Amino acid sequence: MGGKGEVYRATDTNLKRQVAIKVLPEAVAADAERLLRFRREAEVLASLNHQNIAIIHGLEKSDGVTALVMELVEGPTLADRIAQGPIPIDEALPIAKQIAEALEAAHEQGIIHRDLKPANVKVRPDGTVKVLDFGLAKAMQPAAAASSSLSMSPTITTPAMTQAGIILGTAAYMAPEQARGKPVDKRSDIWAFGVVLYEMLTGRRAFAGEDVSSILAAVIQSEPRWDGVPARVRRLLESCLEKDPKKRLRDIGDVWKLLDDRPAVPTRTPGILGWTAAGLLALLAAVALWAPWRDTPALAVQPVLRLEADLGNEVSLVPLATPTVSSVVISPDGTRLVFVGTISGGPPKLLTRRLDQRDNRRIRRPRHAAGPQQRSADRSR
Repeated sequence: MGGKGEVYRATDTNLKRQVAIKVLPEAVAADAERLLRFRREAEVLASLNHQNIAIIHGLEKSDGVTALVMELVEGPTLADRIAQGPIPIDEALPIAKQIAEALEAAHEQGIIHRDLKPANVKVRPDGTVKVLDFGLAKAMQPAAAASSSLSMSPTITTPAMTQAGIILGTAAYMAPEQARGKPVDKRSDIWAFGVVLYEMLTGRRAFAGEDVSSILAAVIQSEPRWDGVPARVRRLLESCLEKDPKKRLRDIGDVWKLLDDRPAVPTRTPGILGWTAAGLLALLAAVALWAPWRDTPALAVQPVLRLEADLGNEVSLVPLATPTVSSVVISPDGTRLVFVGTISGGPPKLLTRRLDQRDNRRIRRPRHAAGPQQRSADRSR
């Protein structure tokens, strides 16, 4: 792991469990002030108890070797998964959600990750995400660099950039303020979160270059390519990747408010059943208003009428496309029903029956245009 120490798998003989042991670099272990600061940082990190953050069990020293004892997380890193190609959005968003929840828990305790990248995220076989190395980039930095603006940046792991005092971190995931050596806060983690999510969805780096200098220049000056980015996450990523931290999303807990979860409106042409239901609805309204029973004089006082009618076992009512419109209409004189129904599972029909009879009759559309006025004219012939 270059300047960040080596990690080994080990067995805790006291509690009979597998753990990960990170041996601190000699430069850290031999520097009393630096080691003290690292111990304080480890104590704060150990207080984080969250299912998506790898747990720190302790800081041990033996035979001159200082090591951090941590939870052993099985499974590939997110970097390994991205190397196989873009991750489908339905798989990427649950991973991103767990990363965001881990960051939110840390930010609430005043802890900034500073070095969030796919290599520091593991996905267990059961789908649980674990974020590693919270705050260790700050704890690893030299004491002399604590007052230096360059120390605000995370660890660069290229061979030429591993010596102490040089910019710490991975350039491709650094926020613009980190690249400029300015102070960082939780908004730098939000930038890194956006870069990681972008890479998950596209399979490519948001900011790429041939060397560290060109990558940092891209971070400061360039915009990512938006082709291949699903539309529903575009607004979220744009808010995370605002170069000005004052315009950037301020709280990682708000990322999901920027997801476009509006379902797409289908543009399909109505099928035969849709046109049939629409036609029957229009015809039912016409019959209810202009059928022959309208010629029957209305009663001076309309009494309240309650009735029950058995349409027969072979008849089933068909609900209309408009929920507020009933598929059954009673004639104004209270002698008939008109309804949309099927007979023995056949196609929907417009049917009528007198309440004093048991037979249902089909109402047929007039041969010539079906306006109510035309129907009245047909009856007069």
